[in-house]
Amino acid sequence: MDTTKHDMKTLFAQLGLPSSEQQIDDFIASHSLEDTTLLQHAPFWDEAQQHFLAESLAEDGAWSEVIDELDVRLRQEGK
Repeated sequence: MDTTKHDMKTLFAQLGLPSSEQQIDDFIASHSLEDTTLLQHAPFWDEAQQHFLAESLAEDGAWSEVIDELDVRLRQEGK
């Protein structure tokens, strides 16, 4: 049974990115998504990160909600 807490900090850690609140805020402030770009196709992800995001969204599993939150935050930051 997976007891991992699925929040923004653990998502960033899962993606191999720095995961303190400030580092997450800095990442989001320096990256944005166009309306026509799917999160998993953003140019700033490497292949493994793209695969994890796409697979997690397709499964609509435990990570989906926090990935959706990241998607929203990346789109809001660019406006």
